[in-house]
Amino acid sequence: MLAGKRILLIVGGGIAAFKSLDLIRRLRERGATVTPVLTRSAEEFVTPLSTSALAGQKVYRDLFDLTDEAEMGHIELSRAADLVVVAPATADLMGKMAGGLANDLASTLLMATDKRVLIAPAMNVRMWEHPATQRNLATLHGDGILTVGPDVGDMACGEHGPGRMSEPLEIVAAAEAALADGPLKGKHVLVTSGPTHEPIDPVRYIANRSSGAQGTAIARSLAALGADVTFVTGPADVAPPLGVKVVAVQTAREMKEAVDAALPADAAVFAAAVADWRVENASGSKMKKDGSGNAPALSFAENPDILAGVSQMTAGRPKLVVGFAAETDDVEANATAKRARKGCDWIVANDVSPETGIMGGSENAVTIISDAGADVWPRLNKEQVAMKIAAKIAEALA
Repeated sequence: MLAGKRILLIVGGGIAAFKSLDLIRRLRERGATVTPVLTRSAEEFVTPLSTSALAGQKVYRDLFDLTDEAEMGHIELSRAADLVVVAPATADLMGKMAGGLANDLASTLLMATDKRVLIAPAMNVRMWEHPATQRNLATLHGDGILTVGPDVGDMACGEHGPGRMSEPLEIVAAAEAALADGPLKGKHVLVTSGPTHEPIDPVRYIANRSSGAQGTAIARSLAALGADVTFVTGPADVAPPLGVKVVAVQTAREMKEAVDAALPADAAVFAAAVADWRVENASGSKMKKDGSGNAPALSFAENPDILAGVSQMTAGRPKLVVGFAAETDDVEANATAKRARKGCDWIVANDVSPETGIMGGSENAVTIISDAGADVWPRLNKEQVAMKIAAKIAEALA
C-alpha cells in the first residue's frame, strides 16, 4: 500500500526520536520514499548522519539554508510528499501546530503543506494530560490532523501512563490507512455515533447507555476502504477514530445542525442513539431540593428526527441511507416498521435487552433490513460487524 508513496517525516526532539530510525526502515521496507526533517532538538537524540543513511535521502534541518531554498524551497518540500508524518510529535510541536506558528523548518512545513498530516504524540504523562495539550489536540483534530497513539506504558523519566510514542509498525499501519486507496476512494460518507445529552440543568442531563463503539468502528472501517468520512459524534465513551473529520456535539439539535452542514454525501450511516425527547423547560441554574418532597416538573418536547429528515429529502439525498434500530422486543418487526416509517434504505437492527450485553459491550448481533428482506448475521465483535457493514456499503455504492 505504501509502494511508491512519498513520506515527509518530521522528527521532533524527544527521547522517542530513536524510534524514528526504525520507522524509516519500516516505511522503506514497504516501498515508501522517506524524506527526513530534523528539528534542532531532535539532533540531540539522533544524528543527521544516521537518519540520512537509513532514509537514503538528504536530511533537511534549517529553514534559512540558501542552498536548500535554491534546490527545493520549503513550499515545494511541504507539498512534494503524499503524507506528512510527525514522529515524535512533542508537546512543543503540537502547540506550534495548533497555534499556527511557523518559526523553524518543521513548523513552516506543517503550515505550508496541502497534504494530510499524521502525528504520533510522545511526551511525559503529565504533559500529555495537561489541559493545554488536550486543548491543542482537540484543535488539531478539528483541523483534520490524524493521530496515532500515544500508548500507555513506562517512560524514560520513570513514570507510567499515556504518553509513549506508538511503535513504528503502528505508525506504519496508520500511514497506510491515511493513504488507503480502496473501493470507497472518492466517496463521502457521513456517520453519526454515540448518545446525545439533553440538559435538565447545567449539571444534569437525559441520555442513554450507548458507548459509541459500533459507530466508531463503522467510521474506521469506511475510512480503511478509502472513504472520506465525516464523523458526527455525541459524548461517547470511546475515542473517535483516526483518519476522519470529527464533529463533536452534545444534543440532538446540535447533531442535526452538524449533519445538515456535512451534506451532501454519497452515503449516510445513522448509528447514533439520539434522544427522542429533550427537556423543554431546562433550568439555567442547578435545581435544588426545597425540602417539600416534590420533584420539579419537567416538560418534554420531541427532538428532530434526523434519520427521517435525510431519508425523505427531495433533493440531494444520499444514494444510501442506513439507520439503526436498537430494540428490546420484536426486533425484526419493529425494525421493519421503522424502516418504512423513516424512509431509509437499510435498517441495522439489534437486540439491546440487558441480558444481551450488547449496548456498551464489545459484541453485536445484527439483522440488516432492506428491500431484499432480513439478513440475519451471527454474533460478532463490533469491529467485525463494522467491516461487514462497510464492505456492504462499498458494494452498494459501486
